Amino acid sequence: MTAPRSLRIGTRGSRLALWQAQHARALLQRVWPHLDTELVVIRSQGDRQSGAIQPPPGGGFFTAALTDALREGDIDLAVHSLKDLPTAAQPGLTLGAIPRRGAVADVLVSRDNLTLARLPMGAVIGTGSPRRVAQLLHHRPDLAFIPVRGNVHTRVLRLLEAGNPCDALVLAEAGLVRLGLESCISERLALDLMLPAPGQGALALQCRDEDSLLRLLAPLDHAPTRQAVNAERSFLASLASGCSAPVASLATVVDDRLQLRGRVLAREGSRMIELTLEESTANDRLLGERMAQLALREGAASLVAGP
Repeated sequence: MTAPRSLRIGTRGSRLALWQAQHARALLQRVWPHLDTELVVIRSQGDRQSGAIQPPPGGGFFTAALTDALREGDIDLAVHSLKDLPTAAQPGLTLGAIPRRGAVADVLVSRDNLTLARLPMGAVIGTGSPRRVAQLLHHRPDLAFIPVRGNVHTRVLRLLEAGNPCDALVLAEAGLVRLGLESCISERLALDLMLPAPGQGALALQCRDEDSLLRLLAPLDHAPTRQAVNAERSFLASLASGCSAPVASLATVVDDRLQLRGRVLAREGSRMIELTLEESTANDRLLGERMAQLALREGAASLVAGP
């Protein structure tokens, strides 16, 4: 079956999502120069609501809207931040390509360009991530936290506004780099302090499980990135936890070996289970499963359970 001559690429309308979709389009056109592409902005319930919202089971509003559009045939390709994509299989859909990964670290953006060590006692951090909150509290129990919403660019701008209650934000380095906001970074948090979310820094190019689409996307797949994120996401999935659980992991590939670091924490940071395992790259998912089994033996089930 021949590859299609045109492709509708689904994306959210935020600056970061549009950058990611345009990046995917550029990668495709480099391989398929005669391919006609169209960016289709998909709005979700999350885009239409303000304040605290509860995402649907199995995934956030934003990823669900894109996967629904794929199933309904409104788009041919959905571009996601992989860390936001549920680990559960999506019937009829697949990850056609995972391109080379970007930066994996979390970073601190503070109003006065202070590092974490220089933030005052009781400083207020803006983040809605239990993973980030738990790891920061494990390191500094004095910190306070406020959940923040909105796209990355807006969050950074609001931090500088008078009256903002936050002293700093914690964000993914990859998002700031993609938006050209590197100058706003006060500190790149060391991995010993802050392991990333599974899949952080990677993009997922999701499509229907059709030969023509898979053929089109195959040249964009970066094997070491896929092997690493397979292990990370397998660890998360095998713990029976989702993106709202205080779970962190990072895999690195050296030759044909894959090393995986994983953490499971109490939400208030009082306890942390930390593990490191290594396997052949051929056994990427098995590596994540093995690490999850070890973590569960150490009591991880009670830590990933909801509040």
